Amino acid sequence: MSIGTGIVLFVIGAILVFAVNVEVTWVNLDMVGYILMGAGVVVFLIGIVLLARRRRTETVSRTYVDPATGEPTTRRSVSSSSDDGL
Repeated sequence: MSIGTGIVLFVIGAILVFAVNVEVTWVNLDMVGYILMGAGVVVFLIGIVLLARRRRTETVSRTYVDPATGEPTTRRSVSSSSDDGL
């Protein structure tokens, strides 16, 4: 969600800077646009970092001999570690 929010902020800021040519006496729309573009980049980068931290998985494979049949059996266990507490 933060990646999409960052992109939306950047796009709205770019529209304010490059496409809107309205003079408002109480606010500088170009500065607001640059601030939104900067905030969008920061939010996008934070979203990428959080996504990279959340996607860690560990796979453990164990091979053992089944005592009943005497054949080797492989058991695979996948555990995912996430930092969001779910």
